[in-house]
Amino acid sequence: MFLTTPRFAFPIRMLLALSLLMLPLSAMAKPAAVAAEAATPAEQTDRALRAYLTRFRVPGAQVAVVKDGTLVFSRAYGSANLAFDTPATTQTVFTLASITKAFTGVAAMQAVEADKFDLAAPISRYLDGLPEAWRAITVRQLLSHTSGLPDINRAPTVETDAAQAWNWALAQPVLFAPGERFHYCQTNYTLIQRALNRVYGREPDAMLGDAQFAAAGMRRTRYGDSRDVIVGKGPDYQFVRATPGAAGVLEQRFPVSLPFKRASNGLVGTAEDVALWLVALEQGKLLGPQALATMWTPVAFNDGRAGQWGMGWTVLPRGAGHRAVGMTGGARSAFYLYPEDRVAVVILTNLAGAYPEDEIDRIAGYWAPALRPSGVSALRIALDDSGYDRAVRTAREIAKRDPSLQWNELELNDWGYRLLHSGRPRDGLAVMKLVASLFPRSGNAQDSLGEAYAINGESALAVVHYRRSLALDPGNANAAKQIERLQKVGAGAGKH
Repeated sequence: MFLTTPRFAFPIRMLLALSLLMLPLSAMAKPAAVAAEAATPAEQTDRALRAYLTRFRVPGAQVAVVKDGTLVFSRAYGSANLAFDTPATTQTVFTLASITKAFTGVAAMQAVEADKFDLAAPISRYLDGLPEAWRAITVRQLLSHTSGLPDINRAPTVETDAAQAWNWALAQPVLFAPGERFHYCQTNYTLIQRALNRVYGREPDAMLGDAQFAAAGMRRTRYGDSRDVIVGKGPDYQFVRATPGAAGVLEQRFPVSLPFKRASNGLVGTAEDVALWLVALEQGKLLGPQALATMWTPVAFNDGRAGQWGMGWTVLPRGAGHRAVGMTGGARSAFYLYPEDRVAVVILTNLAGAYPEDEIDRIAGYWAPALRPSGVSALRIALDDSGYDRAVRTAREIAKRDPSLQWNELELNDWGYRLLHSGRPRDGLAVMKLVASLFPRSGNAQDSLGEAYAINGESALAVVHYRRSLALDPGNANAAKQIERLQKVGAGAGKH
């Protein structure tokens, strides 16, 4: 067990120094072109991770790579506990956060295979006492975040009183008709948790993944949060910024996940454990081929548009005949499995806002040449290397090289938001401008661009794009609300 302090601010210059010390002298001495040409996949992975940790000032991390059903790379970096100068090892336990949803998706599909659960059934088949507007929502819509339900994470007592939080959620109006659009919502997974437990005759908030851990040989994965004593678990950190683009001060976080939410985000574990679980999935120890195919099929919206969520997993295209399926957690942990290429990459960190998912495609390409970055992943790597002011031009160049390329609006939008909220607001704005240019008839793209301008302090331009969003999508209540807020702020500023 690693001891923790109640609150810890770590000087940024010291963290940068530690990150630089992680680089071996041999890597710094070699010319980059020569080193890249001679590097093995393991050396390329190691180099990429060290550069990533330095760039985002990540205190500690683990990386695991699976190739053809075998763990081929496992390494730890940096510090598990800054206060006690405890190095991270491959046995250090990290917070998995919303990666938990992928485990819940597997539990749901196991129940489907056992003819105990029906993805097309309304949730009211399995649970009583739900509001009328909730009863017709299907299991599939809950697992794919297309239910339209209010998010219980917004309840004032979500970390202190489960009963009050649940009553708060039951009293809120639904946001949209089921299947109409995507809305990431923890309420969905509390309903799945309670429905599955009722099917199996367990307590409503019983944990769902223990059988998976045993089948996969996961010895250090469990449910828990910052209030629990967990052997090998270090603290979580986050940069607290006075302004969106500020460097920030590193402080310790204390995430809380009460049992009723642990199908959403309750797991902690190691990268090696997650890798073992992915191998077990590939070997058919957890699900059969048909259930896997269903779990990894994106759920379409009511109007036929393709979504990017299957049953607890995101599903992203990666060039013709390739895809990435996986999940991210708490902006600190992520994994992607590339089923057609038999490669998987897991990156766990202890820094909220590190967004390791943006590094995984680069690393996967080292181990599977057919996965050389394309589309969004190629654009992300190019802009990280050459600068985000070239976003539109670089996207055109990539599209010119690949005439069959179809940009994924949802994936680009998610990427822009990650940048906006991780101390890189100008980069996030550049991506949101690109999204709006690629999808000129999208009200959501205009709404996101309005938010990007607002975060960057350009209120007048934010209002312009929120108005464009409203013109394209008159039902966008958020755009109307933001226009009113920004105009009030502007009017107040004009009085001084």
